[in-house]
Amino acid sequence: MARVESVHRRGELGPPDFLQLAGHPLRWRLLSELARSDRRVRELTSLLGQRQSLISYHLGRLRRSRLVSVRRSSADGRDAYYSIDLARCGELLSAAGAALHPGLRLSAPPPASPGEQPARARVLFLCTGNGTRSQLAEALTRHLTAGTVEAASAGSHPRHVHPNAIRVLREHGIDLTGARSKHLSTFTGQHFDYVITLCDKVREICPGFPGHPQLIHWSIADPAREGGTDEDSYPAFQRAAAGIETRVRFLLRLIAQAPAPPLPLDSRSAPARAGGRAQPGEVR
Repeated sequence: MARVESVHRRGELGPPDFLQLAGHPLRWRLLSELARSDRRVRELTSLLGQRQSLISYHLGRLRRSRLVSVRRSSADGRDAYYSIDLARCGELLSAAGAALHPGLRLSAPPPASPGEQPARARVLFLCTGNGTRSQLAEALTRHLTAGTVEAASAGSHPRHVHPNAIRVLREHGIDLTGARSKHLSTFTGQHFDYVITLCDKVREICPGFPGHPQLIHWSIADPAREGGTDEDSYPAFQRAAAGIETRVRFLLRLIAQAPAPPLPLDSRSAPARAGGRAQPGEVR
């Protein structure tokens, strides 16, 4: 009897805060949109068809719970971008299952690691100078997929690859020595599955690419602007690299779940040609 009463009292505590917060229909839609890309308030207002004051109120609730964060846009100081903390959402969602029953604790898939084989895709990372953020994203993507995801990067105003970018990637076991920055026009007309901007300024001028790639924005501060010397700014590079690595790992999960692209015609017909019967129009 005591055990039954204990369970009953436990149920009276109500659902965990995360479920109460994220379970609100509008807040769930906000989280879903931010899971796809960083957004400005006016974008969210348009996407969700709600007035700005209501969107701002619910974003404030999510901020106070540290599910989302906000940073001033580097393209327009009057504007701001909201980002979701997917890692924290995952932890709280797992804890919510465990609150109902220990056997319901959700376990996220293990982080992508070198040698894993997500579905092959082409990804282009863009920022202004192609000296730090997009270089970090390209290198980490190549490293975490052993090259099975084809990553490239470019900038609208290329400048030299920052020595701190080379230094911080060395901590991740990546040698960026010899990397060079490229102008985004280098990739004009090329097909990509994902085009990801890591700089608010370059997002405003990002050109179109054929094939309707998924357009994603990661609003990430330029670590080179923090501190007077390279040594002073190095902690900012470490934070930027850690944040980009987390985002890349979630991106790879998205890519792995995407439908595999159709095989080229040559590949699909190869088994048939390997058989004993000649194909129409084929002489053996």
